Amino acid sequence: MRKNFRFIAISAILCVGFLLVSCGNTDKASKTTGWYYNDPDYGGFFVADVPTEKIGPGLVPIEGGAFTMGNTQDNVYHTWDNSSRNVTVSSFYMDETEVSNIDYLEYLYWLDRIYGADYPMIVKNALPDTLVWRSSLAYNEPMVEVYLRHPAYHEYPVVGVSWLQAADYAKWRSDRVNEHILISEGILSFDPDQTPDSHFSTDAYLAGQYNGIIDEGIEDYSGRSETGYRNAKMEDGILLPQYRLPTEAEWEYAALALIGNTTEERIVERRVYPWNTDGLRTDDKDYYGNFTANYKRGNGDYMGIAGNLNDGAAFPAPVASYWPNDYGLYNMAGNVSEWVMDAYRPLSFEDVADHNPYRGNVFKNRVIDSLGNITYQEASPESVSARRNYRNSYNINYNDGDVQSTIQNDWASAGGDQKNFTDQMYEYGVTTLISDRSRVYKGGSWADGPYFLSPSTRRFLDEDQSTATIGFRCAMNKIGSALTKRKR
Repeated sequence: MRKNFRFIAISAILCVGFLLVSCGNTDKASKTTGWYYNDPDYGGFFVADVPTEKIGPGLVPIEGGAFTMGNTQDNVYHTWDNSSRNVTVSSFYMDETEVSNIDYLEYLYWLDRIYGADYPMIVKNALPDTLVWRSSLAYNEPMVEVYLRHPAYHEYPVVGVSWLQAADYAKWRSDRVNEHILISEGILSFDPDQTPDSHFSTDAYLAGQYNGIIDEGIEDYSGRSETGYRNAKMEDGILLPQYRLPTEAEWEYAALALIGNTTEERIVERRVYPWNTDGLRTDDKDYYGNFTANYKRGNGDYMGIAGNLNDGAAFPAPVASYWPNDYGLYNMAGNVSEWVMDAYRPLSFEDVADHNPYRGNVFKNRVIDSLGNITYQEASPESVSARRNYRNSYNINYNDGDVQSTIQNDWASAGGDQKNFTDQMYEYGVTTLISDRSRVYKGGSWADGPYFLSPSTRRFLDEDQSTATIGFRCAMNKIGSALTKRKR
């Protein structure tokens, strides 16, 4: 009996030890096959540790959720294009401030360094239109000369930038941030002699088409690399997603910042502006009565009276001026209006999805041409014909301007091209300026009255146009958990 007891005891100790060892290896072995990860003897399947939350430069986390999108006040212009509806927005990241002149000058410098000698038109096409400051009956000529480039305006929002230019800046910024990450990780070395054919781009690097200075890289467990190392992959959790313009829903959600008014899933006070109350002056006891944003108070009053200026800015103010909202975002009302990704339609609120609503999708496939260049082409009708979730790659005019929705009966004139119906249906240039090139911009500017300070207001402009009152900020998808760590 005693021998049996000793045997049972020893067996129990061995079993506990085995379990402890097994538990210790659960993060290194597949729970469905038992094969070890990151082990050359087991095929070398690489599994990265779940990375801690990495936030790109300039961004703050925006915890998503449901909210009532649309008008927060009477529609005094009778546009009726922002009726209220409930939607949900996923968590994402957004720039703390508008993109500033110094940010954009860095972009122009890089373009000139890489393309200036051989392709000067690339640099020219990226230049902001500084002539937007001119007015036939006002003297703003000094702003034409100094606003973009003088050091005194470095921290002011860049203006005169079209929607197309803003989208190009966001893509460039993505590449520079990921290049810096790879250099910091010791995977790349900075290449001072980059050319139009050899500069770093995230897409080219991930496709194995980058020809710059690559260091050893990441240890390769597959046994297929001659050097024992490989390039970083998206599966490694090192690279960040692309910077981009925010969607209209994201921008409006972030501007309202209702997280500051939420208690146990109850919004205790719906906001008209990015702050509580429908007033435009702060109740901060140290600055009581000061303006909360840079806007036009009334006819001819852009900054108040000398000795007691109200918002203190005749034109735009520095990007980190006034009080941030409850997400920590500056100037989500006033200063400059901001481009968002969406194409404009008056009835978007009736059409778009109630989860991450957005109009403007053009689905594309990545293609590597004969020279090794990476381009994106619209998915062919044949490649999407059998899909259940979409049937066309071009969805900007989906259900509002496409062949299925057009009120015209001359379908044959469009030649079967989905893109040609919108102008015909809306009579672009005759009765409207709405087209597939119309892009939404949100928020009031330094030249707008209080009505446009509401995040719900919507306006539009052609994507290749710019003004002295429109700037932009970037956003980025959040990877993984919806919960975010916010600044306090």
